[in-house]
Amino acid sequence: MYYVIKKQIDKLPSTFLGFAVEKYIASKQNKNVIFLFSKDGKVIRKWVKLEEIILLTEDKEYFLKIMKQFKDVEDAQKKLVADAQANLEKSMTNFADTMNSQIVDYEEIRDATDVPDILKEL
Repeated sequence: MYYVIKKQIDKLPSTFLGFAVEKYIASKQNKNVIFLFSKDGKVIRKWVKLEEIILLTEDKEYFLKIMKQFKDVEDAQKKLVADAQANLEKSMTNFADTMNSQIVDYEEIRDATDVPDILKEL
């Protein structure tokens, strides 16, 4: 059995994918690796660009170690993103509330004689 870690390009928040395959086909002349595995009794081929492969190994323990390392970093980064998203939402709510308050305050003085607003004459 072979173990693969593949980059997940443009798939945020996931950035990698790990899987096991029964066989692979690779050559120096080709920029792709073909992974073969069975699903429901059928052999399925998955073409992967060589540049997207982080690891291809027969060592399951090493594969699991690297997967855990990547997963731990990914989880920490996802938490930072979630915290930033929560702060952004809080900031956006505060922004909207502040602007609405300013608009309401202005609307209260808009009809004063010293405010040059053409619409108040309509």
